[in-house]
Amino acid sequence: MRRNTARLSLITAALLTVASTAARAEAPRVVTSIKPVHSLVSAVMKGVGEPVLLVRGAASPHTYSMKPSDARALGNAALVFWVGPTLEGFLEKPLAANAGKARAIALLDQPGMTLLEGRKGGAWEPHDHADGHHGHGHAHKEHGHKEHAHKEHAHGNHGHDDHGHDDHGHDDHGHDDHGHDDHDHDAMDTHIWLDPDNAKRIVAVAAEALAGADPANAAAYRANAAAAEARITALDAELKELLAPVAKKPFIVFHDAYQYYETHYALNGVGAITVNPERRPSAKRLTEIRARITELGAACVFAEPQFEPALVNTIAEGTPAKKGVLDPEGADIPDGPDLYPALMRNIATALKGCLGS
Repeated sequence: MRRNTARLSLITAALLTVASTAARAEAPRVVTSIKPVHSLVSAVMKGVGEPVLLVRGAASPHTYSMKPSDARALGNAALVFWVGPTLEGFLEKPLAANAGKARAIALLDQPGMTLLEGRKGGAWEPHDHADGHHGHGHAHKEHGHKEHAHKEHAHGNHGHDDHGHDDHGHDDHGHDDHGHDDHDHDAMDTHIWLDPDNAKRIVAVAAEALAGADPANAAAYRANAAAAEARITALDAELKELLAPVAKKPFIVFHDAYQYYETHYALNGVGAITVNPERRPSAKRLTEIRARITELGAACVFAEPQFEPALVNTIAEGTPAKKGVLDPEGADIPDGPDLYPALMRNIATALKGCLGS
């Protein structure tokens, strides 16, 4: 009897392994644009499949060029998760050409996403503080509202030079899942994942999209999403406690990538060296930022690993400000589900370490 029971257990285990392998083989092919999005989607797909990541390592979506392997991955994809054309401009034409094969989900356009308008200039003016957060644009909770973004606020977002001109010449975009007829992509700050509430929304959107594309594994996707959201909630509470002692300390960042993080944790970012990391800031901008450091007593100036640090050294030289490094995309963190919490902790640790000492 025991021998039969053991044999039955082995057969059951083998069947489960075959079923698991079959489910994995049937999982849709998924492509993600940048590391934080890949991490959140990976958490939802855990145990079922693994999404492809396009922008790897320390590469920047602002300057990325497609490789042949990227084109092949897009050509085979059923789902593509990206922020939107203002951030990943390199994907706009390939996705349009591939529209009949893959469902491209622009996360910037998903209902329930909190969006912030791009900030003007590199030294954020006192009137930008009027909404109760330091130096932030206006927040919008997306529920399908139309015409909520205003062109006059577009200057602080990527894809624009210091005068607010669009580098990419974007018109209205016809990608899947936009859902907002008059939505102004170019006016919005695109670094949405740095708000933990948005990260949870990305997880929920990914789970539903995957469940729709792969009903056989829908329960697994939704269970993974629930676990990921709980993990982000716990992480958020941890970071709020860590950052509270330095919330009022003014600081300067390399480029305006941290507005969602600053807003969520009520931090006091007062300026960016450059609005668009693809363009070197003017001498006037550098003078403005140095004056801002002196005027507000900025405690720290933060570089980024993806870009040349010489400008940060120039800005901080001769001022009392210390230098640190912030990374909004996790350049040096291994890809996968654990990248997102590590990324958020690393930013908090860097801020606390520089501002708190």
